[in-house]
Amino acid sequence: MSKKTEINFMKATLLGLPIPAKGFMTYRDSKEKGLNLYITANGHRSFIFRKYINGKDHRIILGHFPDMSVELARKEAQKIKGQLAEGKNPCEEKEKLAAEKTFGEAYEMYMDRHARMENKPSTLKEIGRRMRKVLLCWGQRGLSSISRQEAQDMHDHIGRENGKYEANRALAYIRAIYNKMIDWGWEGTNPAAKIQKFKEQKRDRFILHDELPKFMEALEVEPNRDMRDFFLMCLYTSARCGNVLSMRWEDIDFSINEWRIPDTKNGEPVRIPLIKEALEILNNRLQLKKSTPWVFPSSDSKSGHLEEPNPAWKRILDRAGLKNLRIHDLRRTLASYQAIAGTSLLIIGKSLGHKSPQSTAIYARLSNNPVRASMESALDFYRKGKEKEISNNIDYESINFFGRNSDNEE
Repeated sequence: MSKKTEINFMKATLLGLPIPAKGFMTYRDSKEKGLNLYITANGHRSFIFRKYINGKDHRIILGHFPDMSVELARKEAQKIKGQLAEGKNPCEEKEKLAAEKTFGEAYEMYMDRHARMENKPSTLKEIGRRMRKVLLCWGQRGLSSISRQEAQDMHDHIGRENGKYEANRALAYIRAIYNKMIDWGWEGTNPAAKIQKFKEQKRDRFILHDELPKFMEALEVEPNRDMRDFFLMCLYTSARCGNVLSMRWEDIDFSINEWRIPDTKNGEPVRIPLIKEALEILNNRLQLKKSTPWVFPSSDSKSGHLEEPNPAWKRILDRAGLKNLRIHDLRRTLASYQAIAGTSLLIIGKSLGHKSPQSTAIYARLSNNPVRASMESALDFYRKGKEKEISNNIDYESINFFGRNSDNEE
């Protein structure tokens, strides 16, 4: 049962309104005619514009309070009244939109018919996390009601609040949901189709040469042995954090010193050669092995293996006095030193399990270091030779530093 009370809508006042024991309560705004607030027994508060047109009671949901402010709700009510004054009936348009799927329904359809069949559980969890804010704003909106400008505003807002990377991923999922709905017969346009992603800067951070001793010393005194071994395995295998956390004994072949990762980001299994430091950790843990399939078991997690390494990571960084370093940077550290040592990008990509050469491209700058050192050594030899040229008449300019006379080279 509903009761109606007219009050001046203010945030503090609306937050303090009681929740009915059953049914719902309706409050009318004393300043903006037609604007109402509905409060249900489960505590939901919604702004609704209500108007009798041709004897029919029309109600338009404007948004949920306090996600939608009082000021914005009043502006939306004024906009609707302006459309009515022009002879348009936004209520009929809203009723038409109500007959189509909402964005929330489209999201569930996308997850059930596409995402859950194509992605692993950890990826599905990431999709849900990144779409939470979008669903909060658009979940009850009809697909056709969301404009390109609103999609642009959403992208910009997430970019400001959560960073460019998160905004781009959310935009990609919005775009994918609309594209799938179009593929499945929905007749509409994709509001995110032509929105430009933010330019992302590839992260190339790794543990630098002068930082490595500090990091290893801080790691050595870490009281949690599981976390200490975990971070070292991340460093010695260059594997992704999630893969190391879920490492299984059945995937380790001690006869050939190799770890097979069956489930990777690129969808294909990867074989990681185990260096002696990694094997030492595994052999020590093997002696402590209990009846569990996990290399890093945990009795506190639902998965059965170690989770949430961030608190231990923070302790280690604080102890070492290091900043701007993430767990994922451990994966990049060994590969960076491979590049500095002159290892080819093909080999580095193989050790990282990269499917595309573009993924390994950030190491190209580092791999130029030994090349540059070789060039500088050659030039130094050339300079020293020029100083002696007058005395021994050696024509250093005609000498090719790869061992042949440049005049005769084909």
